[in-house]
Amino acid sequence: MQIEPCRPKWKGTMTDRERFVNQMHYKPVDRCFNMEFGYWNENFSVWPIFVENRITSNGQADVFFNFDRIRTIGGRVWMHPPFEQKVVEETEDKKIIMNGDGLLAEVPKDGHDTIPHYVKATIVTPEDWKRCKAERFRRDDPARVLDVEKLKRQHPPDRDYPLGVGCGSMIGRIRNMLTFEGLAYACFDYPDMVEDMVETACVLVEDFLDQVLPHFDFDYASGWEDICFKNGPIVSLDFFNQIVVPRYERIGRKLHAAGIDIWYTDCDGDVRPLLPGFLKSGINCLFPYEVNSCVHPAELLEEYGRDLRIMGGIDKLEMRKGREAIRVYLDSVAPLVERGGYIPFCDHRCPPDVKPDDYLYYLDLKERMFGM
Repeated sequence: MQIEPCRPKWKGTMTDRERFVNQMHYKPVDRCFNMEFGYWNENFSVWPIFVENRITSNGQADVFFNFDRIRTIGGRVWMHPPFEQKVVEETEDKKIIMNGDGLLAEVPKDGHDTIPHYVKATIVTPEDWKRCKAERFRRDDPARVLDVEKLKRQHPPDRDYPLGVGCGSMIGRIRNMLTFEGLAYACFDYPDMVEDMVETACVLVEDFLDQVLPHFDFDYASGWEDICFKNGPIVSLDFFNQIVVPRYERIGRKLHAAGIDIWYTDCDGDVRPLLPGFLKSGINCLFPYEVNSCVHPAELLEEYGRDLRIMGGIDKLEMRKGREAIRVYLDSVAPLVERGGYIPFCDHRCPPDVKPDDYLYYLDLKERMFGM
């Protein structure tokens, strides 16, 4: 479906690529890079502006709102094939499903967005992992080989948008497979198994990077973890620093050898205890930076100086309060945009209880404050 933008693109004198690269390196820009991380699935069914214009996905919304373009090349760096997703049991208001990670999950039958209640994991013991690894984590799986020539045609050297390379997950997806509680027990009961899982995740990312790094001039690297909540990391710092950080460092060496010096990871919650390990390994940007589980982005950017960048950090709870709260919050991040190394957008996906008209006000105010 052809998406017709509902608003003009912000005016500018630089390409989206030039703007992103300069902003993340504290160099002069024509204006702020304009992006958002997206919306809850419910927004597409309850916000009139989406329903009336048949916008049903975050990708379509990016085009609809005419945001600056940003793209990432990723590989098959995790389980393949995934477990078959299927409904195992149904009650009057809930379904028990098997998801792609092999978890039995309880989800509401009406389909509203919520974190599933996980009932049981398929991978629990070293024997489970050994079998799963042999079946679903093969390095020689033909599906892990990319069509590099096709990707080069899709992302030519003279592109006008920033292009990133995906660096997967060293522990977040393992948490997904084992569950939060399962990972906590496994770190004590089966530490060798968990380390082998981390090593396997790292090797698959390294194999992917070896395929693409020689062929593209990437502008950044990205990753995903989600291993923190409001009280900090869900794994011990000893485990993180001794097992996870060395794998980040291996990936970081490959990235730096290819000239990539901006690397963000998507991790919710209070990430402050992990920051020294992130920075040591080369992860120097936080995304989408949840404020309520941590602190205002200004505090961390002041503490770490130019060693750290942040993308996100606009408090969604303040956006729920209406226009005055939105204005006050954008005022509070204006010095960070001016400083560089910071791109403002809603901290995680914008929830449906932000009023659509207030969201449009937010987009308009961002342009007035941070546009040309």
